[in-house]
Amino acid sequence: MDITPFREGTDPLGLAKAFGAALEQVGFVIITGHGIPEEIIQTAYDKVLAFYDLPLDQKMLVAIPDRVKNRGYLPIGIESVAATRGAEIPYGDPPGRAEHDLCEALVFNDLFREDLQRPQAGWDPDSGNLWPTYPAGLRAALLTYDAALLGLTETLMRISALALDLPETYFLPFMEGKGGVLRAVHYPEQEVEPRPGQLRYGAHSDYGGFTLLRQDGAPGGLQIYSKSAEWIDVQAVPNSFVINIGDLLARWTNDRWRSTVHRVVNPPREAFGASRRLSLVYFTAPRDDAWIECLPTCQDAGNPPRYAPVRAGEYIRSKLDISMIGERRH
Repeated sequence: MDITPFREGTDPLGLAKAFGAALEQVGFVIITGHGIPEEIIQTAYDKVLAFYDLPLDQKMLVAIPDRVKNRGYLPIGIESVAATRGAEIPYGDPPGRAEHDLCEALVFNDLFREDLQRPQAGWDPDSGNLWPTYPAGLRAALLTYDAALLGLTETLMRISALALDLPETYFLPFMEGKGGVLRAVHYPEQEVEPRPGQLRYGAHSDYGGFTLLRQDGAPGGLQIYSKSAEWIDVQAVPNSFVINIGDLLARWTNDRWRSTVHRVVNPPREAFGASRRLSLVYFTAPRDDAWIECLPTCQDAGNPPRYAPVRAGEYIRSKLDISMIGERRH
């Protein structure tokens, strides 16, 4: 979906209604016309890939000791997003699906709080992020990328308000002072065949608001679980973002919009040597103290609210805690 008609004001309501229909039916949409220069996206991608080229001992220098999920380096072996589904339907995965995910991640939170003029390496006093020394220029690239995605998030929230028959600025106070979580997720070559049911990223739904994904075209990629109970590949489209919603936003809309289960599958064994994959994932959510209850336009006498109100921060933290199998084992 090209969102230019909203950005340029040529057909904002028509675009918003089409966007909302996609989230009702699929819960995912690939957007183009977002206005972010490809150079900003590619520079961030290249700098993160250079970080993953470092030896493990250098990457571990930015692993935060208590293994919180929203900052620092997370090595392979401590995370299982499928565990957040509990005993729910296994979505076609064989037994063992809650094995650890076959990926590593570098995570930053609230990058908008940081001063670009500070040196890169070490703790940032404003955001609490921990930065590696290498590669040079990583911090500048990611702060620029984050600022662009923060602006795109505001655009998506404005589109969403019109799609849900609300004033265009309705959601903005809920997002005020809240940045996104940027997870650079690396799926290395699989030198050892995965265990039964073990995936690059297990079947799960996201936790918060919108997720903005920049994916590449390497084999072994994103799949979504359709209404017809089939796994569908999400193809990489040049200069686009894959957008989906998390559980909290679905809850806010009384499940009018779908928080769709998805996963990242393993590459075929014959692709060994050409299946390294990097995804830049940007998670958004309302500010932590926001009170999330059913939107007025998503309920009526025949469709009362399905969920009790929750605080946004408490809800998302509960999901993050469950996913960290490394914490439970230690």
